[in-house]
Order: sequence, then structure tokens, then C-alpha cells
Amino acid sequence: MSVAPPTRALQFMAPQAAHLPTLHALLDEAQLVTGDLPATLPDAQAEFLFAQLEGVAVGAVGLERGEAQADCALLRSLVVAPSERGTGLGTALLGEAESLARAQGVKQLYLLTTTATAFFARRGYVICVRDAAPAAIARSRQFSALCPGSSTLMRKALT
Repeated sequence: MSVAPPTRALQFMAPQAAHLPTLHALLDEAQLVTGDLPATLPDAQAEFLFAQLEGVAVGAVGLERGEAQADCALLRSLVVAPSERGTGLGTALLGEAESLARAQGVKQLYLLTTTATAFFARRGYVICVRDAAPAAIARSRQFSALCPGSSTLMRKALT
């Protein structure tokens, strides 16, 4: 069942350095990894999007490209504030991140998850063997150190 995204003044924006505490708070509340967040935003390797409703940040997602020439990227830190879960905001954020990745020439989008396999599978992501991850993905801190080996690697071809 598809849920329509919130219609109350939803905006997507690239967060700046002043938004880092909010990003940390959203990720901490969802018990997602923050150990490799950039020290400042914008960052050359990790690009984030915020979702704001009526001027309040209620979600975020990141794209990490370890190598500029790589045609793959790591989707990371998709988070929605508890007050907005189930509204379609996660799907809307994911769509924005996929559009951004396509515009940057990304052909394959990867992610690691311990809890949201079904969410991503419903949106076209397939489970992959971790050993088959491209080098650009395997070298990321998310993949190599921060996410547990039990996390599921998923991939989606962007067309």
C-alpha cells in the first residue's frame, strides 16, 4: 500500500553546517550511525538532503560517493522523525535521493540496513552478497567499519 507524502509545505533542501546538530539528533533518535558524519556541510563525499515541513526538519537522507568517477553511490542515513513516520515522507526522501543520484551519473545505488529490508525491497532494491560490493562501496566507513556484518546490502539499478 502506497501512502501519499505529506502535503503541508514539504520542502527538500541541502543542509548547511548549522544543520549538523539537527541531523545528529534525527539519526540518534532513530539509532542510526553517526560516527562518520562529516564535520561540516556541505561535504565533498557525502551529500545530504533534509525534508522540512513548515520550516522544521523532519527527515534526512545522504548519498556518499567515495570516488567521483565511480558510477555507484551509497545511500545512507534515511531517517524520518517519529511524528512523520507512515506518512510517505520516507518514500519521498528516497525518491529525491534517487533523482539526485541519477543527475550525478550514478547507475547503481547501494545501501546497508538492519531493519528496513522490506521497505527498500518494496521500492525496487534487491539483496546482494556483501562480498560482491563494488570497491567504492566496500571502502566506505559505513560498509567497512560502522555497520555490522549482519546488515543487509541492497542495490537498485537507476535508469
